[in-house]
Amino acid sequence: MFTGIIETLASVTELKKEQENIHVSLKSEITNELKIDQSVAHNGVCLTVVAIDNDEYTVTAIKETIDKSNIGDLKVGDEVNLERAMRLGDRLDGHIVQGHVDQIGFCKDIKEEGGSTVFTFEYDSGLNNVTIEKGSITVNGVSLTVVNSKLNEFSVAIIPYTLEHTVFKHFQIGTKVNLEFDVIGKYVARLTSKN
Repeated sequence: MFTGIIETLASVTELKKEQENIHVSLKSEITNELKIDQSVAHNGVCLTVVAIDNDEYTVTAIKETIDKSNIGDLKVGDEVNLERAMRLGDRLDGHIVQGHVDQIGFCKDIKEEGGSTVFTFEYDSGLNNVTIEKGSITVNGVSLTVVNSKLNEFSVAIIPYTLEHTVFKHFQIGTKVNLEFDVIGKYVARLTSKN
């Protein structure tokens, strides 16, 4: 379980394909605090630490994860958002995030607006995921509030601090992102669709 509050960034140092899996090695300032078997969200994807070597660690993504996320598009040198799993008793500063990406989306528009940057994303609404106005959404692991919710798109406003300290600073029109829709919103949407 995660909160969508990014702790730091990691840089991809190596990618190794093994059958349908990808082993991703990364370097981060928190590597020395990680343990083997620990769950860490990488751009919102919950992956298990399988090896640690000095200031680098390795996680493995399986085919299901690669198919549903942007993990398979990573290249050496890319940065990813990192968040370690929530501890019982911690404050829930973002929202309840499972680290299970629902689907990918694409950056459709980027605009500066009164001190923040508004990003608009589009996604395939045929997968029955929905956003709710002023509800929560996770984009590449970042907990955000939805604005301008539509059937297959939504926007989020990013403050300068978040822009500087997450991979949002690298986004361009067309950037592929991981989306995890709010678990409470998904539950409500499913209940409503049955009535």
